Amino acid sequence: MNDHGVIEVDSLGKVYRDGWLRRRRLEVLRGVTLDVRPGEIFGLLGPNGAGKTTFIKILLGVVRRTTGEARLLGLPAGDRRSRRLVGFLPENLRIGRHHTALSALNYYGRLHGLSGPQVRRRSESLLQRVGLADRARDSVAKYSKGMLQRLGLAQALLHDPQLVILDEPTDGLDPVGRAHVRAIMQQLKAEGKTVFLNSHLLQEVELVCDRVAVLDKGSLRFVGPIQDITAGGFGNLLPAAAESDVSLELAGDVAVIRAALGAIEIASWQPLAPEAVRVVLRTVCQADVDGCIDRLRKHRVSITGLTRVRRTLEDAFLAIVAEPGEGPCEPTGQ
Repeated sequence: MNDHGVIEVDSLGKVYRDGWLRRRRLEVLRGVTLDVRPGEIFGLLGPNGAGKTTFIKILLGVVRRTTGEARLLGLPAGDRRSRRLVGFLPENLRIGRHHTALSALNYYGRLHGLSGPQVRRRSESLLQRVGLADRARDSVAKYSKGMLQRLGLAQALLHDPQLVILDEPTDGLDPVGRAHVRAIMQQLKAEGKTVFLNSHLLQEVELVCDRVAVLDKGSLRFVGPIQDITAGGFGNLLPAAAESDVSLELAGDVAVIRAALGAIEIASWQPLAPEAVRVVLRTVCQADVDGCIDRLRKHRVSITGLTRVRRTLEDAFLAIVAEPGEGPCEPTGQ
């Protein structure tokens, strides 16, 4: 394992036992190995029941592992010394309705061992940072879900942690709020902090993460940079030439267009008008694109649009989790 990893997980496994005499065996994590490096934004992806929640709970020491190892900041997962250096925003943070933002942060700050003056000084700047400065003294009972999320983010950052674990941090936020949270994550990265992000909003992950891991049915299916997973250059899950797909918008006789395209593979064909179509060509090299354009021009077909088609993180994710696999879902509440 990497001695310098912020999160280091090696062959991590978790089995729950249930039923009569605990004979029912539910394997939730299966030999998961990964590391998260200092100063990066790392995304954990997976469908419901993939084992993501159990994985995070093991990192935080809430759930004990069955096999393997897990370390945070060079210390065993759950060690009190490492937990003091971790900020955590759970998916559904519950804050007492009697609190204001200021009193809630005072409560969480004292739990972290901060003094009153430290809490007051940090609370003011953090509420400004998350956009709640003008609502600091309002009861949280009047807060929207998005406002509660932003307050939760402030409490996660209150003790100036080295590692920030965020579970669905943009849930309930509008597009402006999501952009604001992404900016905060980038600021944390610029400050040398590490962000571990669990989110089902794949577009958000693609915009902010350096690397991602895909967990499916308890098994790790991919770990690597965003550009690697979207390029499709792993296994047979996506076409290796996905980056060179080309979308053409063409005007002319449909039969002539089909003839001009020749034997090149057509990924999709979308009529736009009686004599206009959008065609996505699955190509393998630039020469195929050049030859196709030459033939279209020779047949007097107008090329009204031409763009490279880039695979998205969502395309890659769906291809990965669509592969057949065995394994039970993660137990609810575990």
